[in-house]
Amino acid sequence: QANKLKRHMLTHTGEKPHVCKLCHKVFTQASNLKQHMLTHIGEKPHVCKICQKGFTTMSSLKQHMLTHTGEKPHVCKICQKGFTHANTLKQHMLTHTGEKPHVCKICQKGFTRMGTLKQHMLTHTGEKPHACDICSKRFAHSSHMKAHRLTHQGDSTQNTMKKPHECKLCQKGFTSSSSLKTYMLIHTGEKPHGCTVCQKRFTQLGQLKAHMLTHT
Repeated sequence: QANKLKRHMLTHTGEKPHVCKLCHKVFTQASNLKQHMLTHIGEKPHVCKICQKGFTTMSSLKQHMLTHTGEKPHVCKICQKGFTHANTLKQHMLTHTGEKPHVCKICQKGFTRMGTLKQHMLTHTGEKPHACDICSKRFAHSSHMKAHRLTHQGDSTQNTMKKPHECKLCQKGFTSSSSLKTYMLIHTGEKPHGCTVCQKRFTQLGQLKAHMLTHT
């Protein structure tokens, strides 16, 4: 009982006495450090019975199982959209608040997602991590590499059926970059088209035109 009380008190003091010797990350409880060490040695003892994918913690496995059941327990209170993971819901909420917490240190441009910021940073560094497996040509973005990859396919008819411009958030494909750009507004929540009569705003120009008919 004394040990349980001692561990509990750490949650109030914020003290984290258990330190990882490899990366120096600190933990409140020894059990948490033990779980963390699995990430260094690569051990994944918790295995999904459906697809055999392994995880370092039971909580990670439970989250993964939701992808098989289709359950989305994390619901947005504003638009009622459901999400499998709490972190995904947290990211989604930024589309409602307009908050962009991930800021580029070079040009100060803000982004709602860390992944988007990382992709943006490539424009400053000039890094091209995505290579074509046929000609080894390199690209900053995976979507650009995929679009290039299609040029190696001999059947031009098949190429016209492809949708090389892919949304990085939901993987939906589009035939043109302009169509993808318009679609991305659904994820960002941006509404660039404003009504000059009532100031109501819309994601797409077609929506605005339809709305304007209500004023006439």
